[in-house]
Amino acid sequence: MTASALTRPGERDRLSTKITELDWRLVALLCVVAFTGTAMLYSIAGGEWQPWAMDHLTRFGAMLVVMLGLAMLHPKWWFRAAYPLYAVLLLLVLMIEFTPLGYVAGGARNWLNLGFIRIQPAEFMKLGLVLALARWYHNQTAQEARWSWKLIIPVAMIGVPFLLVAKQPDLGSAMIIGLTGAAVMFVAGLSWKVIAAGGIAAVVTIPPFVMFGMHDYQRNRVLTFLSPESDPTGTGYNIIQSKIALGSGGVLGRGYGLGSQSQLEFLPERQTDFIFSTVAEEFGFVGSFGLLACYVAIILISLRIASTAHSHFARVSAAGMTAFFALFVLINGAMVMGLAPVVGVPMPLLSYGGSSMMTVMLGFALVLSTRVHRYAELPKGYGLI
Repeated sequence: MTASALTRPGERDRLSTKITELDWRLVALLCVVAFTGTAMLYSIAGGEWQPWAMDHLTRFGAMLVVMLGLAMLHPKWWFRAAYPLYAVLLLLVLMIEFTPLGYVAGGARNWLNLGFIRIQPAEFMKLGLVLALARWYHNQTAQEARWSWKLIIPVAMIGVPFLLVAKQPDLGSAMIIGLTGAAVMFVAGLSWKVIAAGGIAAVVTIPPFVMFGMHDYQRNRVLTFLSPESDPTGTGYNIIQSKIALGSGGVLGRGYGLGSQSQLEFLPERQTDFIFSTVAEEFGFVGSFGLLACYVAIILISLRIASTAHSHFARVSAAGMTAFFALFVLINGAMVMGLAPVVGVPMPLLSYGGSSMMTVMLGFALVLSTRVHRYAELPKGYGLI
């Protein structure tokens, strides 16, 4: 298919053309990471498919089909769904707080029990937030995006779910929501002066927030991060065991299924938050570096896709989804290496967890849709009438 043929709407709308326009490098890299996660979950279960590996593989297979299907959707449908999706997800977060349907797990009231299913609305809120912010910025001028009174609107769109999720308390999800929203504002053109002022304000407010705004167990996590050796059998146990696993792998690792920290269950939450430590222990520096290289490639390809979109909505939303994914990788990587407090952020597609996987795959459905429909135009004023 030639470039000139792809500029003809009739050609671009054909399903066969859309399939060839998918970035199959990105799809392949997502599969590599997810299959690595399946292999590690199989390993830490002692060579058994249950209770984690088979579920992980099945979920990924189902979401892969959904992702490829949604990638065929024109950006206008993502645009139209943005505000309604944000409103529904915000309502679900409110239901956790103000109705009996809120369900406590892991010390936080962050699950919604609908009877037939339990979901974590905060996970999907990150997706809804990116779409809603991208839609709002689509119809703003460059000057309004840089600095104007109208920025109260995106700040409120970020702040409301951030505060509700932080109150659950789910500090990890709240952090991702806040940082993802900030990344979207940055991509949309926020003034550097405002960014610098916000950074200074954050640095100034963190110490009093840690001392007076956090729950006791959250504060202990932060203090433990600063000095894990002060309580090696208590609050510092997770970080210390993670560092042992990371260091014991050496260059080539102990071998598949031979990691003592994970196989002997010294490593906590080895199937979720600390699964990257298991990779480092069993496959060493080479294996963990290779996995991180896959993540970096996914991020760079996605940013490239965002930059080629003709629609401002598509550019901002695809870049926001990429930032959301990158934050997961950065925070989890820092967490398992003892460079950040343990806040319950999984490694995307590697860690076990249905809600996280669904959110990530839906996000990449949007990125792939941006690639397939990169010539699509959504003019200024679209969606206002």
